[in-house]
Amino acid sequence: MDGRELLQKSNELEMLKALKKLLGFGPAVNYSDLMKQGAVILDVRTKGEFANGHIPGSINISVDTLVGNLNKLKAKDKPIITCCASGMRSASATSILKSKAYTNVHNGGAWNALQHKIK
Repeated sequence: MDGRELLQKSNELEMLKALKKLLGFGPAVNYSDLMKQGAVILDVRTKGEFANGHIPGSINISVDTLVGNLNKLKAKDKPIITCCASGMRSASATSILKSKAYTNVHNGGAWNALQHKIK
């Protein structure tokens, strides 16, 4: 392989890494470790959904009201794990938080699956 081919291969790997990160296929997250670091679990379902079951100690702010309630999330560098019913709204909430300079945000997906991952 000559230098030009190596450079092309390197560029392709960098593009693949960037694409994986963009689509959320980055390195696996250890949610249990995040909890040991003091992570906040942010449940972005509606109040009614939350009332029917949730992870004890989680904070409920629906994704629709998240931007108006960012004051409830204090430190922007503290770990935050978002969750909802399926992972769709929590993915949206993760994107919103990252766009507002929260630096340690992770999409935990469905709350009922997440509760087993944080133990």
